[in-house]
Amino acid sequence: MAACGSDSAAPGGDAGPPQPGGTMRYGLSQAPTCSDPAQAGTNQTIYVARQIVDSLTDQDPATGEPKPWLAQRWEVGPDAKVFTFHLTDGVTFSDGTPLTADSVRNTFDSIVQLGSGKAPLGSSYLTNYVATTAVDRLTARVEFSKPNAQFLQASSTTQLGILADVTTARPAEQRCLGDNVGSGPFTYTSYRQDAAVTLAKRTGYDWGSAVFAHRGEAYLDKIEFTVVPESGVRTGSLASGQLDAISDALPQDAPQIEAGGGRVFSTANPGVPFGFQPNVTRGPLRDPAVPQALLPAIDRKQLVDTVLGPQFKPATSTLAGNTPGYTDLSARLAYDPAKARGILDQAGWAPGADGIRAKNGERLSFSVLFSQVFAGNQAIIELVQQQLRQVGVELKLDLVSAAETTARQNAKNFDTAYYNSTRADGDILRTSFAVDGRTLNAREPIPALDDALTGQLSTVDTAPRNALIRIAQQQILDAGLWIPTVELSQAIGAGANTHDLKFEASARLQFFDTWLSGR
Repeated sequence: MAACGSDSAAPGGDAGPPQPGGTMRYGLSQAPTCSDPAQAGTNQTIYVARQIVDSLTDQDPATGEPKPWLAQRWEVGPDAKVFTFHLTDGVTFSDGTPLTADSVRNTFDSIVQLGSGKAPLGSSYLTNYVATTAVDRLTARVEFSKPNAQFLQASSTTQLGILADVTTARPAEQRCLGDNVGSGPFTYTSYRQDAAVTLAKRTGYDWGSAVFAHRGEAYLDKIEFTVVPESGVRTGSLASGQLDAISDALPQDAPQIEAGGGRVFSTANPGVPFGFQPNVTRGPLRDPAVPQALLPAIDRKQLVDTVLGPQFKPATSTLAGNTPGYTDLSARLAYDPAKARGILDQAGWAPGADGIRAKNGERLSFSVLFSQVFAGNQAIIELVQQQLRQVGVELKLDLVSAAETTARQNAKNFDTAYYNSTRADGDILRTSFAVDGRTLNAREPIPALDDALTGQLSTVDTAPRNALIRIAQQQILDAGLWIPTVELSQAIGAGANTHDLKFEASARLQFFDTWLSGR
C-alpha cells in the first residue's frame, strides 16, 4: 500500500540483523485525543493506542486478507450474522489476567455502551450487534440481528482491540487517562495529555499477529511520544538527533531530513479522502445546487502541487483509490469553474458588489469546521477558500480542537465539516453517510444510496459487494453529500538509526518490528 512508489517501512538497508533494546523517541504532530483504543479516531491517537492492544484478527497490508492474531481461526455464518472466533491459549493482559471469550464479550459490550458519541467508529463496526456468547473459555460467538459482512475486517481494527475487564468496566472519560490495560506488545507507563506519552515493552509477549515479521517480544524497550505541533521544530529535532522519527513530514522537510542520513517514507490512507461534508439543513447549503457547484469549483491538483507534494494525490471519488470497491469518479470532480458558475447562475445565486453571490437576500456564505489533525489542513482549506471565492462563494474557517470538532459534529452544529476517515474497507462509507447512523449531513432518506449501503452489509461475495459500494460512491456525489479534496498519505520522517517502522493495512504505524541501531 505504498504511495507513489515510496517505501512503506523506515530504512533498514545494510544495518545488519535487528538489535533489541533502546528507546524510540517519536514526534507527534498533534496530541492524542484519548488513550482508549476504542475511542481513538485521529491518526496521532491511533499511532499510540495501537501499540497497547491486540485485535482478534489482523489485515495483510499487501493483500487485504484477514490473518490470525488473538484468534487462531474463525468461522463466518453463511448469512454474515454469526462470527465465531477461536482464541489463542495462554494470552494475558498486562495486569496478568487471562484473555478469554468473556474478555471479547465485555470489550464489545462496552463499545456498544460507549455509543457513537464516544466511539463512533467502533460502534459503527458493531451495528445491529446482539451479543457475544462465550461458547467455552476460548471460543467467542459474535451475533448480529442483520447481516454484517464488514465485521471480519472490522475485527482487525484498533477500535475493536480486546481490552481487560479493568478497563472495559470504567466509564468513557476514565478510559482516556492513560492506564488502559490490553494484551499488546507495549504498555502505558505515563500519559500526559497534550504533552507526552511513554510506552514500555511488554515482557513475555509471544502472541503477535501473523503479519508481524518476528515472534516474541518487541525489539524496543520504550517508545517516548512527544507532541511537537510545529513542523519545522519536528524536522529540526529529527535532523539534530533529538527525535528518531516524526509524523507529517512535509515535502519541504525532506532535504533537511535526508541530509542527516534519514528519509521520508509514506503510504496512502484507504477510506474516505479529505473533504467537506455539508449539513444540508444549514443556510445556503439547503439548496442542493450549492454542493453540486462546489464539486467542479475546487482545483484538487493545485491543492496537491501547492500545499502537499508528490506523495499525495487529488481525490477522485468518495473513496481513496486503494480502498476495496473504489471507483474512479474523477470526471465528476474535474476542475471547471465555468461549470460551477453556471450551476449557481441557473439556481438563482447572483453575484453581489463584492463578488459573493446572494439569493433572496441570503449571502452564499458558510463556514467549515475543522481541526489540525493533519498538518496540512489549514493551508489546504485556505487555498480552497480562494478557489471558491472565484465562483462567488464565501468560505469561513472555523478552526477548533479535535475534541470540539467531534462534539459539534455530534450536535450537528456546523455548516460543513472537513475531515477524512481511514479504513481498508468500503464500508467506511456507511460509517460516514448512513441515514440511520451519525447522519452528519442531517439528510433525509435517499433510497438508492440507503439500499446500497445496507445491501453491502449483507453481501459476503466480494464482487457484488464492491458493486454496491461503487453505487454508493456515485450516489454520495449525486446528492452533494461529500466534496472531496485530497487523499491523505502518512508521511513519516525517520532518522538513519530507525529501522522497520511499518504501516499496518489502514496506514497506521506498527512499532512491534521497529528497532534502533547504534544505541
